[in-house]
Amino acid sequence: MTAAKPSNAPLNIAITTGEPAGVGPELTAQALAAASAHWPDAHFTVLGDSGLMADRAKAVGIDWARQQGGRVTTQHHALAAPAQAGKLDVRNGPYVLGLLDAAIDGALAGTFDAVVTAPLQKSTINDAGVPFTGHTEYLAERTHTPRVVMMLAGTGARPLRVALATTHLPLKDVSAALTVDGLVDTLRIIDHDLRHHFGLPAPRILVTGLNPHAGENGYLGREEIDVISPALKLANEQGIDSRGPYPADTLFQPRYLNEADCVLAMFHDQGLPVLKYATFGEGINVTLGLPIIRTSVDHGTALDLAGTGRADAGSLIAAIDTAVSMARNRRAA
Repeated sequence: MTAAKPSNAPLNIAITTGEPAGVGPELTAQALAAASAHWPDAHFTVLGDSGLMADRAKAVGIDWARQQGGRVTTQHHALAAPAQAGKLDVRNGPYVLGLLDAAIDGALAGTFDAVVTAPLQKSTINDAGVPFTGHTEYLAERTHTPRVVMMLAGTGARPLRVALATTHLPLKDVSAALTVDGLVDTLRIIDHDLRHHFGLPAPRILVTGLNPHAGENGYLGREEIDVISPALKLANEQGIDSRGPYPADTLFQPRYLNEADCVLAMFHDQGLPVLKYATFGEGINVTLGLPIIRTSVDHGTALDLAGTGRADAGSLIAAIDTAVSMARNRRAA
């Protein structure tokens, strides 16, 4: 249960700096140096090693010490081992998880109004002996949330939003993971969070089929007939405007998307390649259904760019902007 704050208190946004060998630390410094003035009602708590932040900020021409105080502070978490840009070190896997745990705990306690996560390296955490599938699954486990929904979104007046019915699963396991009740729950979460966190009074959700041509009336698969269509019927009976199932290869075009607030795709690589092609570098990742607000970038650790100053902070700026907006909407509710 999060603690209530005075309505005029500054928002406190936590930013985890992620994999220390990746671009997260420098992008955090760049994003806050470039755009923190855009959010006058927010304070930013950066979670990471203070020495690492100073070094990576310096590498991209930013004096991190001058950024401290006022609206930006660093919550120091010591690295387990020295970090070199572009060079993974398994010893820092627990450090990365420690940043995420501190952010989650702070958000659950009401200290943080939202959490923004820089990218992490799953392999380093797993190699450190901690089973780890991804941010989305870990956030669900740590907050004891039975179902969460991954949604990626672009920016702009009519942003493209794509949510996923399943996330990090092998393709061979997707069909078995789709159930009527599960899809109804997913649609309920999308509808609720678009209303309450994004200010959309009547969200319209378009839903893909699983199979080519949405199953071709059962000739290419029965998931649309046996699972997806019954779920849509139940969801609409509950007041959720959900339509489909549509063939995924023709859904992503203006004649459909111009009247939609979100697309629900059945699996990771069905919807996200389209969205990332359209918005990469400016898109964001939002975890719906959590008791806390969490946004992230739409890219990985970019080890080849770490420390070079060539990485673009646009996605992180967009993630922070969305987190601030969602926190404002939650506080106003």
